[in-house]
Amino acid sequence: MRRLLIRPGAIGDCIVAIPALEYLRTHYTEVWVPSPLVPLIAFADRVRSLASTGIDLVGVGDLEMPEPLKTYLQSFDSVVSWYGSNRPEFRHALTSLGVPCEFHQALPPAGYSGHAVDFFASQVGAPLGQRPRIRMHSASGPRDSIVIHPFSGSIAKTWPASRFRELALKLTCKVEWTAGPEDDWPDATRFANLAELAGWVAGARLYIGNDSGIAHLAAAAGVSTLVLFGPSSPQLWAPRGREVAVLAADPLERLAVEAVLETANRLLGYR
Repeated sequence: MRRLLIRPGAIGDCIVAIPALEYLRTHYTEVWVPSPLVPLIAFADRVRSLASTGIDLVGVGDLEMPEPLKTYLQSFDSVVSWYGSNRPEFRHALTSLGVPCEFHQALPPAGYSGHAVDFFASQVGAPLGQRPRIRMHSASGPRDSIVIHPFSGSIAKTWPASRFRELALKLTCKVEWTAGPEDDWPDATRFANLAELAGWVAGARLYIGNDSGIAHLAAAAGVSTLVLFGPSSPQLWAPRGREVAVLAADPLERLAVEAVLETANRLLGYR
């Protein structure tokens, strides 16, 4: 059985779908995901970036599917796709190849009251209550430090930078900052890919950050994780991990530094 799994989405969206993807593993499993996620998919026989496959041009206007792509897709016994679920022309192009295909919603619908991990698991019949796992060993070994990532995908989901700086001054452990390549944080440690970041974060005692894909990465890498939530639903989107705490306020500016400090110290084992 050769199975192809196609999973689009942002970092967090893809990480919460990992248990569902792993459940679908078969004799030969290939996974197509956004390029930043490629280094994190360890269970598959082959992992490719969506952009490298040409799948984004399938079902677009009058474009014909390239013959090599068509032949390659036909080499699979099963295709399970979260890509193009709302595009009838895409679904028709794939099903016309004669390969059994399943299409699933890429995000939970409005009003869904469960957790995102369980939503994706239920789509494929996988057990509920699982947590995503990124199997990484810390490249630097355990460190007596706290990693803070002070960014997110939107301003509404981002605790003020001044609060993060104030928090860092009050924490008793060494603070190590991390940020993406485009984020303005001069003393941040940056990495070439998410696998390197996950391995580095895994060596810390604690991760603190906003509701973002990197918080899901930290929890999946096995580090204790403290996540600050603004307008998003923690019930739906809180990372699942070994030890995860959530503090929520909307607007996020209402969240006090002392509340974050108290929770961080509890996670660190301080009284």
